[in-house]
Amino acid sequence: MGCCGYGYDINQEQAFTPFSLDAVNFLLADVRGALGPFLNVFLVTQQHWSQSEVGLVTTIGGLLGLAVQTPIGAAIDATRAKRGVIVLALAVLGIGAAIIFVWPSFWPVMIANSLTAVVGDVFGPAVAALTLGLYARKQLARRMGRNSAFDHAGNVAIAVLAGAVGYAFSQRAVFLLVPVFAVLAGIAVLSIPAEAIDLDRARDLDQETDAAGRSAGPAGYGILLKSRPLVIFGLCVMLFHFANAPLLPLVGQKLAASFPEEATAMMSACIVAAQLVMLPIALLVGRTAHGWGRKPLFLAGFAILPIRAVLYTFSDNSFWLIGVQLLDGVGAGIFGALTPLVIADIMRGTGRYNLALGAIATMQGIGASLSGLAAGLIVDHLGYSAAFLTLGAAAGVALIVFALEMPETAEPETAPQPS
Repeated sequence: MGCCGYGYDINQEQAFTPFSLDAVNFLLADVRGALGPFLNVFLVTQQHWSQSEVGLVTTIGGLLGLAVQTPIGAAIDATRAKRGVIVLALAVLGIGAAIIFVWPSFWPVMIANSLTAVVGDVFGPAVAALTLGLYARKQLARRMGRNSAFDHAGNVAIAVLAGAVGYAFSQRAVFLLVPVFAVLAGIAVLSIPAEAIDLDRARDLDQETDAAGRSAGPAGYGILLKSRPLVIFGLCVMLFHFANAPLLPLVGQKLAASFPEEATAMMSACIVAAQLVMLPIALLVGRTAHGWGRKPLFLAGFAILPIRAVLYTFSDNSFWLIGVQLLDGVGAGIFGALTPLVIADIMRGTGRYNLALGAIATMQGIGASLSGLAAGLIVDHLGYSAAFLTLGAAAGVALIVFALEMPETAEPETAPQPS
């Protein structure tokens, strides 16, 4: 048994402490959060870029990130240097942010943003791989929930810190937080001993042998299409993010139209409050995913989204809009904590866990990318309420498909028993 119920192996107890993984999740959120949300605002307000220039830079970065998500997942499955991949990605991210700080003109920012978009795809699957390699299956749900909680805590911390740095110094100074937190995150990653990581388990590969005594190798890449639960889950994820991604920007536009001077503060408060809601939700999911099963929890997360979309149409009052937005913390908290666990269930024994994680992230990105244009067109022609209702309908389809077609993925011994 593992120390303190965390579930890592006896021979690993003296080498690995769970707080190292806590620090990794917290600090990686700081690294990512100090760059992405503030770049567009800085380029438009301080560097006086046109919206088309900013749009071109972010679109190219987004498309590159989308294109490499699945290949990066496959590479993380294959590599034995799980920690080294994260440290290398952190170095690139820190250098990219430093370039933006020193030389915020078009081509340097274009190149730096593209590089950071690509290496940003490393962190999710790599941390999930570390978690699988460090923890026994029976403790995975609680650990995934804890990972998600520390990630949300890091997002809250960097939102507050970046706001303080931007206020005290300048928006440009915020980018210097990235290399600082990249160094700290790298130290946290390297504090996890390499020998404590079970490399087969880190890619969800069974160590069983066949009749001839040979170890079974990883499944082929075709497993992405052959696994019906994975295909169904990917479709639901795409629909979920198609519905969810535009909601906060649309709420921000409504707030800005009514309260132009207070809109930034309202949005910041809304984001921080939602993250604070996600934190306990992630911990709750981690503690109940085995006893209750994955599917009931995910259904709750999917069900909240269409309700939230419809509630936005009831009033333009700022307190109402922000209050409804807090429901995002429940849905996103469930989604963030359960997704890597469900994929681990589906991919168990295949050795293609991170490949599948990258593929699901790609589906998520496709849904989010398509919805921005769709929501914008609907708002221009039919108004905000029509956009909210359309997105709510897409979320409703995701809920129905998940309820009818997605199986429970928990193992029989951990799935809830019928009363």
